[in-house]
Formats: sequence, C-alpha cells, structure tokens
Amino acid sequence: MATPAELPAVVTRLFKGVLYRESDEKLWQALGELSSHVQDYVSVLGLELFLDDAEGYAFLRSRTDAGSDLPRLVPRRQLTFSVSLLLALLRARLAEFDQRNDETRLIMTEAQLHDMLAVFLPETSNEARMLDQLSTTIKKVVELGFLRRLRGQEGSYEVARIIKAFVDAQWLEEFDARLADYRAALAGEAPQEPQEGDGA
Repeated sequence: MATPAELPAVVTRLFKGVLYRESDEKLWQALGELSSHVQDYVSVLGLELFLDDAEGYAFLRSRTDAGSDLPRLVPRRQLTFSVSLLLALLRARLAEFDQRNDETRLIMTEAQLHDMLAVFLPETSNEARMLDQLSTTIKKVVELGFLRRLRGQEGSYEVARIIKAFVDAQWLEEFDARLADYRAALAGEAPQEPQEGDGA
C-alpha cells in the first residue's frame, strides 16, 4: 500500500509529463492511492490532477480558477492550422472507432494519416512539398504525445487515447467554427497560431 512518503516520487513523475498505467504500473498504483494527497500538493501551485482510470493516464494541468498572478507551470503551446486539423480528425476518428469496435487500440498508417489530412489542404502541383508538410505535421503530433510510433512497424502509429482529454467537445466546436476561415486563409499562408492547448 502506498504511503505519503512516496508522494514526492509520484508528483515528480507527473511534473515530467503524462503518467501511463501501462508504462509504470507500480507508480500508477501509488498515484491511485495517493491521488487526494497529490491534488492537495499541486493545488498550491495553481495546478490540478487529471486522472482517467478507465483509459489509464494522468497528468497535471493549470487550474482555471488559479490566480492570474501565478506563473504557468504547464505551458500552453501554439498549434499551427495543420496540427490543429490533424488533432480534430484523430479525435473524430477515435470516437468513430470506439463506437464500432470492442478493441481499445486505434492503429493508423502514415498513408492513412496523409489521406485524412490531404482532403482539407489546398491543391498543389508540388507534391513533394505537400508530402513534406504532411510528414512535419505528423511528427509534431507525435512530439505532443497524441500519436505513438509502433516499434517494428515502420510508418504505423497508435492514436493515444489521452487525446480525448485534450480535444474535448468545446475544443472541437471552437475549431469547427473557425475551419471555414482557416481553409480560406490556406489559399495564402496558413495561420501559425490558431489554437492553444496545454502540453500533453
């Protein structure tokens, strides 16, 4: 059984990023038993614990009611249009997958990701440039933690279920409301800062 003496190790791990049950079962169990202590500990820093036991992940995020004079310990990241678009598409695909499947892992190939994105991007005669842009977008989403490369399966990715916590109904609604403007802007140069989000 976890004791408060293990609290520093749990909190330190959460400050480093998302804690997944599958990657550290021992620390995950300690977090489950100490969650109220963790919440009390981080609240004085303007943070809150987000724990999804069903999906198996937990992370720290800034409290919406935290004082404005407190510095942000969890940075907000500016997302390009194409990254925001891919996140929205992945969230929608995951919702569709969950409705139709009993399995929990949504696996997609790089070709499928390219096809999903390309529909929304402007036509171009420079196919090499478009493919490079698509690959850059996918790489960024991997860095954010919403796609995971599968070992031993080149060009295959698992959609991280933590995306459900970041891309919620409100996020999608706000993105959809701006989508027409973004697509019009893509005739020129895509806006570089259309969305913000807490880091995964």
